[in-house]
Amino acid sequence: MIYKITVPTVAEDVEEIRVLEWHGAAGQDFRAGELVVELETHKALVEVRAGQSGVLRRVLCQDGEWAKVGIPLALFSDDAVEPLPENAELARDLAVDFVVD
Repeated sequence: MIYKITVPTVAEDVEEIRVLEWHGAAGQDFRAGELVVELETHKALVEVRAGQSGVLRRVLCQDGEWAKVGIPLALFSDDAVEPLPENAELARDLAVDFVVD
C-alpha cells in the first residue's frame, strides 16, 4: 500500500512548517519509532517518527522548503518494490496517511 506523510497540525496558529532535515533517502526502511524528518515552526522543532514500519519512497518537500499544514511531505510503502504512480499529484491523492508519532 502507498502511504503519505503530511505536514502535521502542531498549534492552531501555525499554518506552515519548514522541513529542517530528512533522516533518510528514498529506498530507506524505517521501523516504528524511528525519526523520519525534523520540521520547524517559527517557535518550535517538531520530530516526525514512524508509527509503523515502511519504506521511504519519494520525498515531495526538500530540506529548507516551507509547506502548509496538511500538504504531503513524502510517500512511503510497505515494501520497496510496490509501484508508485508516475504522476506525483496522483500519488498524493491515492495515498493513505502514514501513521506517525
